Amino acid sequence: MNRLRKTVGPYFMMLTLRKRIQHTLIVAAIAMAAGTIAGYLVVRAFTVRVAEMRLEQYAVRIMADGEASSAELRTALAAVEASGLPPCSAAEIGYFRNLIFESDFLKDAGRIHDGKVVCSAALGRLAQPQIQPEADLTQQDGTQIYKNLALYQNANLTVITMRLGDSFVVFTPYTRMHLEPLPMHYTETATDAPSLKAVRLLGEPSGASMPILTTEGTAREGDKLYATQCSIRFFNCVTAFTSIPEVVQANRTQFVGGVALCGLCSGLLAVVISLLYRRNKSVEHQLRRAISKDKLRVFYQPIIHLASRRIVGAEALARWTDEEGVAVGPDVFIKIAENNGFVGAITKLVLRHALRDLGATLRSRPDFRLSINVAAADLSDPEFLPMLESSLKREAIPAKSLAIEITEGSTVRREIAIEAICRLRKRGHSVHIDDFGTGYSSLAYLHELSVDAIKIDRAFTQAIGTEAVTMAILPNILALASALNLRVIAEGVETEEQASYFAEGEDSILVQGWLFGRAVPAIELRKLLDADVKKAVASVEAFEESASAMPLQAA
Repeated sequence: MNRLRKTVGPYFMMLTLRKRIQHTLIVAAIAMAAGTIAGYLVVRAFTVRVAEMRLEQYAVRIMADGEASSAELRTALAAVEASGLPPCSAAEIGYFRNLIFESDFLKDAGRIHDGKVVCSAALGRLAQPQIQPEADLTQQDGTQIYKNLALYQNANLTVITMRLGDSFVVFTPYTRMHLEPLPMHYTETATDAPSLKAVRLLGEPSGASMPILTTEGTAREGDKLYATQCSIRFFNCVTAFTSIPEVVQANRTQFVGGVALCGLCSGLLAVVISLLYRRNKSVEHQLRRAISKDKLRVFYQPIIHLASRRIVGAEALARWTDEEGVAVGPDVFIKIAENNGFVGAITKLVLRHALRDLGATLRSRPDFRLSINVAAADLSDPEFLPMLESSLKREAIPAKSLAIEITEGSTVRREIAIEAICRLRKRGHSVHIDDFGTGYSSLAYLHELSVDAIKIDRAFTQAIGTEAVTMAILPNILALASALNLRVIAEGVETEEQASYFAEGEDSILVQGWLFGRAVPAIELRKLLDADVKKAVASVEAFEESASAMPLQAA
């Protein structure tokens, strides 16, 4: 019996161990199968999400480039319209040619009369004027767009003609291939104002429905992914798109490796995916967290009275570094906040920081003006003005010490802008139009807006001393400001040549730019103000000493 126990005992132990091993192998196989399936689903979902994020970034970058080129085109078209030379004269045709030489993508410019092309920089004065066909689309501001006119057809390029009144320009959009981080495609559409139909201007056919092509945001139809960005200024939309099979194929090695890793160790993969996802989390969510945690910083750029070179104000500017330590430009994160409906939170943060940082300065210096930027959404927010008033009252700061800057884009909604500006001025605020000259929404009714000043966009300042088209428009802007009795603030002044140009105008012109000071923290601005005061006192004392010495010299 004992011998049997000695023989059967090890047998059962071996059997139990074998069963345990078998059980472990079965569980491992099930876990591997489940992990592989889960890995496929997780890695596929993760790959698609990354593609969606990159699609959004791609659409934003294309729209930013498109708006910049559209602004220059509009400027060129305005320059054609306002040439002031006899129509189709040799002088005007030469003027058109100069415009073309100064542009990378402008190919022709000319005049149309009675529906016929009469002359252009490339064609000269036509002996037989060419009949202009119907436009492919008409935009809300009356601009007409033509694709591939017979006069300018090119088998390898899309040629766009833009017409306003009797003036037209022809251009070929530059390639955007260098922007493609994945197998992405894009299409650019605009809505025809009379028919309300979407017309494709550039890019590839997307197969998307009209709501996707004309509504900002992301969308998915079947295995197609779309991200649309729309321009408020120029009535067009850019849709970036790709397909899930294309994304998977482009990331095939990573995809297979990820699924295999999930099969071997699904738990470890979950950790890896979590870490990777955190590295690729959306910029919008990072920005929301930064605002809620008060992580945005506010810097201040001095505003200088050009005639005296004294600091008379400063502009409050938001700065943000994301969770990866990368500095994100305000043109990017402000756009994200506007598109997602929380730009008002940034405005409140900037106001809170500015009043806290410079409250004592504003109370002790009644002639000093602090400027803050206000978005279109703030103007239409019924809570904005009460919040602004209560914030100033709490800090015992008069309304006249705070200037409100609104962009030209904020004036698109005319009635809201006029009413908001009127209420701000009644409370004692001065109101400035920022980036003036880059849009066309407020030019026609600038006199109705009742603002106090215009800030000339840096694009015009940078054109000083060059032969750029924008340089020809700058004198007209200054003349317009003078005629409407508006103060001028010139942005982006970086050289003495630029400062001297504005110094030849009104004595009241204000400037800001790297020549006079970059945006700095509040403590640095206060040091600059103290140094400015000491300099002014020293100048007065020197003048008084010189004046008192004059009689002695005469004697």
